Amino acid sequence: VAAINPDVRVVPIRARLDKDNAREIFRDFQVIADGSDNFPTRFLVNDAARLEGKTLVSAAILRFDGQLSTYRPGGPCYRCIYREAPPEGHVPTCSSAGVLGAMAGTMGAMQATEVIKELLGIGESMAGRLLIYDALAVAFRTVRVPRDPGCPLCGDHPTITDLSAHGSTANACG
Repeated sequence: VAAINPDVRVVPIRARLDKDNAREIFRDFQVIADGSDNFPTRFLVNDAARLEGKTLVSAAILRFDGQLSTYRPGGPCYRCIYREAPPEGHVPTCSSAGVLGAMAGTMGAMQATEVIKELLGIGESMAGRLLIYDALAVAFRTVRVPRDPGCPLCGDHPTITDLSAHGSTANACG
């Protein structure tokens, strides 16, 4: 990266993200980008970013479907859409259902664009909105996501105030 642009500084983090280090890792960054492939990691990243007051740009894919959203402090969070992870076995995993590489490229490129927009403060943010992409129909739709006053993380009376409820490791991929 430095050979391409010497003004870019890469900060390698040689640690597996977990409940004990997530907040510390996120603390020094302005925007967090999540493209994890499992619910425990997605909830850990969401919760840590929110507790640290960081903007989170989240992208997810499964087969031919993708989702993209931005969660800013003060607005809705991932838990406003998905209160908790579905019971194991109710939703296929990436490893069991498959992931189309082109979908990862499409959603990853859109996620990178959203991160740049957030850092530069330009364009229309995805905050408070969820983009849903159906590659088989080549259709995009955007739905509004309001902050849920009953959300256990960002609601009016939060019950999640630390990361203690998360497992010892998030089981992140790669």
